[in-house]
Amino acid sequence: MNVIAEIQRINDLELEKGLTHTSASWHTKYQNSAWVYAGNLPNNLTEGDVLCILSQYGEIEDIHLVREADSGKSKGFAFVKYEDARSCVLAVDNLTGSDVLGRTLRV
Repeated sequence: MNVIAEIQRINDLELEKGLTHTSASWHTKYQNSAWVYAGNLPNNLTEGDVLCILSQYGEIEDIHLVREADSGKSKGFAFVKYEDARSCVLAVDNLTGSDVLGRTLRV
């Protein structure tokens, strides 16, 4: 099973068992973190493109699109800091598995 399918399976299981907003939910562990990882991004996306995609779920304070030192080409992943940690949960739940230019996002 791939990582995206596993995250969706865990989310569905939490909903089914009523574990949301409890200490048994994986969301609880990260509820105070405003940082999120966004991976499997198309290499031709700019910081502005990533900002447009991820800002659907909250105000972004900081973004670091990781690039190769010698060429400046994107490595296909970024770290994003939201203004509010709740935005991270929304981004993970809604963007994981989304298709962007033929690539499946991992958030």
